[in-house]
Amino acid sequence: MSSGWVRMAAARDHAIRYGFIVLLFGLIAYFAVAADGFVSPQSAVFIFQSVAITGVLALGVTATLVVGGFDLSIGSVATSAMMAAAYVMVVLEQNAVVAVVACLAIGVIVGLINGWLIVYMRVPDLLATLGTMFLLVGLQRIPTEGRSIATGMTMPDGSVANGTFGAGFLALGRHRFDFFIPNLIPVSVVVLLVLAVLIWFFLEYTRFGRMMYAVGSNERAAELAGAPVKAYKIWAYVISGVFASIGGILLAARLGRGDIASGNNLLLDAVAAALIGYAVLGAAKPNAFGTAVGAVFVGVLLQGLTMMNAPYYTQDFIKGLVLVVALVFTFALSGRGKR
Repeated sequence: MSSGWVRMAAARDHAIRYGFIVLLFGLIAYFAVAADGFVSPQSAVFIFQSVAITGVLALGVTATLVVGGFDLSIGSVATSAMMAAAYVMVVLEQNAVVAVVACLAIGVIVGLINGWLIVYMRVPDLLATLGTMFLLVGLQRIPTEGRSIATGMTMPDGSVANGTFGAGFLALGRHRFDFFIPNLIPVSVVVLLVLAVLIWFFLEYTRFGRMMYAVGSNERAAELAGAPVKAYKIWAYVISGVFASIGGILLAARLGRGDIASGNNLLLDAVAAALIGYAVLGAAKPNAFGTAVGAVFVGVLLQGLTMMNAPYYTQDFIKGLVLVVALVFTFALSGRGKR
């Protein structure tokens, strides 16, 4: 009897730890059979490109989840950064360096505002970042009266925007490196990998990162231990804002214009990737590695559904369903193991 319970417990632990990885490979195998052309270099490039931007934003969300918060403004920050990059280069005719600095400044400022609202004004994180999201959605449309930004466009005052995106800037979103196959790995994927390694090392192996986990686990205990809880929480939102701005830079470089509607699904995809990360290897906590795997999962899922000609209006439903199943599976089984 006892040996049977031991085997059941071991099977449950393996299901919690490796179930989502098995699901990911199973999904790849299914699409490889069901969707013509899914296993092709072109398909891989599309997946990599979508994973890169989603993953960068999701890593930012992960930083806020670590301290027990949540950032709903990442999609609008990314879109605002994209529009700002286009405005600086096309309308103001500045170089790429100025555009990148402006985008990163937007991320820092929005992160500080979110942190200030949550920490000092005691506005709940969901409400504070939701308000910031709507503020940015409206603000980014004002300079062009709601129009996308492209070379040759007519501005509201009647002038013509003659600036162009720099070649070096566009390379961030369009250049690809050879990897066994020519032109396979986009630069944006390399950016994602570098950021993922940095945030993983930061959260897992630095005192600052471990204290962020302590704040998220028990804020009161961390405060009694002398930790500057408010500073850690504000920094988490600044990290989230900066990562969202980087995602916006990559999106602008990929599109080569400021498309006002291109970031509509960024929030949902990034949040899904970050929350799916809870289920990877049974972590049951926000973590950079799980978030990166979650971004790959979302990218594979969307590319497979697209290649199977699934109606666009079903994709959000399927993403939500997979997210709910993954989280229920992880927390229900791990919770049962603790009782």
